Amino acid sequence: MGLKLSKEQISNVVWILAIALIVFTPVGFHLRVWVGKIFATSASVVNVEEQETLEDYDWILVDSNGQRFNFESNKGEVILLNFWATWCPPCVAEMPSLAKLHADYGDKVVFAFVANDHVDKVSSFLQKKDYQLPVFFEASNTPDLLEHKSIPTTYVLSRSGKIVVEESGVANWNSQATRDLLDKLIAE
Repeated sequence: MGLKLSKEQISNVVWILAIALIVFTPVGFHLRVWVGKIFATSASVVNVEEQETLEDYDWILVDSNGQRFNFESNKGEVILLNFWATWCPPCVAEMPSLAKLHADYGDKVVFAFVANDHVDKVSSFLQKKDYQLPVFFEASNTPDLLEHKSIPTTYVLSRSGKIVVEESGVANWNSQATRDLLDKLIAE
């Protein structure tokens, strides 16, 4: 007596295997990154009347070598601040657009990529992807206005400390709209 499966049972097994592949294997991680890249849109500017001003720049970050980076020393500059992790598919999905933006604006805008991850994993990720980005780890509490509930979260601050962009989730940071915004903020 042989085991005979119906078309519906076979279809169910295939779906279960596909879902397991997406959820429990690296294939799923890469699929979520790919989908994130496809659906990424430009970041939205916060309405002027809703923009809050960061007063508390007292925040210490360290790089992978333990070198301190005092956020306060960059007060008065245009700042792009990105909270991310290597294990976060939306973070990985938006990283190529951030790297391109950094390549063109790294000498005009202060970039700080704050990793919520282990130093060795971050270093390996950056080397594998050949990203030359200023990545830091928190050594003191995040200023209250920069607290966030999810990653990726990215902020763009004007020279006067106004939070002009507060974007959670994947975005295309290498868009013309973002470049126009940065050009405007740099000129202020």
